[in-house]
Amino acid sequence: MTFDDERIARAYLIRVAEPPAPALLALVSEYGPVEAADRVKSADCPRAVLEETAGRRDHDHARRDLERAAVDATRLVIPEDHEWPARQLVSLATSRSGGEAALAPPLALWVRGPARLDEAVDQAIAIVGARAATAYGEHNAAELGYHLAGRGVPVFSGAAYGIDGATHRGALSADGTTVAVLPCGIDVAYPAGHATLLRSIGDSGALVSEYPPGTLPARHRFLVRNRILAALTSAAIVVEAGRRSGARNTATTAGALGKVVMAMPGPVSSGMSAGCHALIREGEATLVTSVDEILATAGLSENASSKLAAADDAQSNT
Repeated sequence: MTFDDERIARAYLIRVAEPPAPALLALVSEYGPVEAADRVKSADCPRAVLEETAGRRDHDHARRDLERAAVDATRLVIPEDHEWPARQLVSLATSRSGGEAALAPPLALWVRGPARLDEAVDQAIAIVGARAATAYGEHNAAELGYHLAGRGVPVFSGAAYGIDGATHRGALSADGTTVAVLPCGIDVAYPAGHATLLRSIGDSGALVSEYPPGTLPARHRFLVRNRILAALTSAAIVVEAGRRSGARNTATTAGALGKVVMAMPGPVSSGMSAGCHALIREGEATLVTSVDEILATAGLSENASSKLAAADDAQSNT
């Protein structure tokens, strides 16, 4: 197999620094990925880059990673590709220029699945929430995933237990596009109980990760992953969340990136809805209770209707 120099360089760079890696990203922006990779290998780079790459500089497994990925129908999407979702990720670059190093854009993204990333992110909506979700929350997540996907709106989530899993299953039931953004290598089935669900998402939509193959999930990687999930979508909906939760972190990140943030209310006695109620009360999210309200709040009503009509026409002509 042969791969272009930029792809090989980025496959190396994405492995040698734990994201987000703002100093390494700046080096790539200045010299391009090929020269930046050479400078990292020879330690000819600024101190900040040396610190980000100190433990993995000698881990040059780029060709191996790319060859194994190709066998598994996985591809490395890079900024030099037409598939790169540049318009969505510009929000991360803008936030980084404002001093938010934790929101640095990814150097590349591993993708598995037939959905083109640049098309899947077009007016996509993220649905997130608690892993220890209630039956109420999982029902609402599945309904939202089903009806949004059925209206042609790509549905993104994180493939975790609870709200994420219900969202993906709902979207798959509608034969719509659903994408899982992962906190681990794309070849790692996490959580293990969702191995079948992950295969289904990869077969019809896409699995996305900025982590190289074999990377195991870790607590900090969930929070780092959240910035990618927020950046790739136009809006985020929190279905259920405690006061301190990863879902609320995703919502806060989405708001910082200028995205539309929404939350569904729940029973006032439910601790699993306390995070949603706090987001609404503090003015960080708009209260929504239906798909129509979600589409209107996100400004997608007309687009979703036209996509649904086109899908209906295509089905009637078959």
